Amino acid sequence: MAEFTGDGDETKGSSKLVKLAEYRKEKLELPVTFSRRELDRILNLYGFMVAAGEWRDYAIDHLPDQALFSVYRRASEAPMFQIVKCPKLARKQGEYSVVNAAGLILKRGQDLDRVLRIFDKKIGVVRA
Repeated sequence: MAEFTGDGDETKGSSKLVKLAEYRKEKLELPVTFSRRELDRILNLYGFMVAAGEWRDYAIDHLPDQALFSVYRRASEAPMFQIVKCPKLARKQGEYSVVNAAGLILKRGQDLDRVLRIFDKKIGVVRA
């Protein structure tokens, strides 16, 4: 088993011993991503909403603690909705959520299909 002593910034003669696998795990934290099935379901919804003329652009962000799928009416604006995957909340409130532009959580749950059902009803901007 390979072992590594310190990370280079400790003083010479340090007796701290770290397993190489643990050192790499701490240093190389991978970002949260959408699985292929999740992304397929989200992109199906996106295609339907683009065809309906509601959405025009999207962005995907993979952060260390969450993955975001942001939906835009125009690319220069703030996102209308964000579909968020946060694995830390999987056992508490639900791994998936839909957040509007104001930051209000519209729906949250364990199952992505159930959370995305919020878009079955037409959510649009009220025009005066």
